[in-house]
Amino acid sequence: MATIITDECISCGVCEPECPNEAITEGDEIYVIDPNLCTECVGFHDEEQCAAVCPVDCCIPDPDNAETEDVLIERARAIHPDVDFGDNFPSRFRK
Repeated sequence: MATIITDECISCGVCEPECPNEAITEGDEIYVIDPNLCTECVGFHDEEQCAAVCPVDCCIPDPDNAETEDVLIERARAIHPDVDFGDNFPSRFRK
């Protein structure tokens, strides 16, 4: 599932540079995550980096957009065709 940023966001911006897919942008009032670019950091990290650095814990899984690891790694491969993720890529599903 793509991650969302809740209304508790304080717009500190610490999450934006952590996203390997550039899925996080500054919205009108809070930062937002593009679900078409979010891979929950699958392929890059074993935890979602936005959630790991958020000081108010407002980066959470989107309950309305559940996705499997297979879907997320395929999205990562499509976004980053120059990266060879192989079969043993980092993923929060493999913790």
